[in-house]
Amino acid sequence: MYIARCADGTYYTGYTDNLQERFRLHNSGNGAKYLRGRGPVTLAYAKEYRYYRNALRAEEYLKRQMRGYKEELIRVYEARHSNV
Repeated sequence: MYIARCADGTYYTGYTDNLQERFRLHNSGNGAKYLRGRGPVTLAYAKEYRYYRNALRAEEYLKRQMRGYKEELIRVYEARHSNV
């Protein structure tokens, strides 16, 4: 499950089993319709799930959350991964 940061400052939430390929599609204009014209997109957040169903539930939950919740999730994620 991931959150993509669009060039216009909006966020897109999705799930995939191959992040690199999904972002290649998003940035080529062949991914989600919402992202066309909003690129380039960058990875803002990612969480791996063992089971597909759990990733789908997490994506559905996150899509219902307000922007502030997503921004806090991204802030914590970036803080944890900035030292890697």
